[in-house]
Amino acid sequence: MLTLSSRLLLVTDRHQTKRRSLVVLLQRVLSVAAPAIQLRERDLSARDLVTLAREVQALTNSDGSQFLINDRVDIALALDGVGTHLRSNSLAVSVARRLLGTNRLLGISVHSVEEAVRAESQGADYVILGPIYETPSKQAFGTPLGLQTLEKACRAVRIPIVGIGGVTAARAREMRQAGAFGAAVITAILSADDVESAVRELVDAVMSEK
Repeated sequence: MLTLSSRLLLVTDRHQTKRRSLVVLLQRVLSVAAPAIQLRERDLSARDLVTLAREVQALTNSDGSQFLINDRVDIALALDGVGTHLRSNSLAVSVARRLLGTNRLLGISVHSVEEAVRAESQGADYVILGPIYETPSKQAFGTPLGLQTLEKACRAVRIPIVGIGGVTAARAREMRQAGAFGAAVITAILSADDVESAVRELVDAVMSEK
């Protein structure tokens, strides 16, 4: 079974970059650290998503970062060695695992302890649990789960749990202390004025001792 090689996972959203090029921002991120990159651009056509994915893969290959495509198993399979991150209401993990095989990273977003346990039993390599804190991007998933739920989930499964939702450097430390493997962020990096400093602060936070 594969596993995450970085405790920091960057989820992309080119609409959150303050009109800056997503690829250029990712170059800046990768110049100071090697987080896992999850390409999450739901409004792109398959053709445009493949084009963007190839650009991003060229960056991650040169910097040794793990690269995942959000939900599109077909597009991941079109790219050498790329993994997939599933939405909570997407294909069952067991189905995606059969399609991807065992040599590609497979994760899924979950919103409860029970979903985390089920994901592990079906073959997920890791889960992203959230929202842990209040955040506009996750309001559709209801009230934030909080650190107590995160702690329960971390005790219930053996695969890495990554917290998401309203993450700052200080909150990343809190989640690590609660047992999380790491943190996933979007705007904390992509919307930062000083991207390099934001990355360094988050890396320091997720690498802190529990």
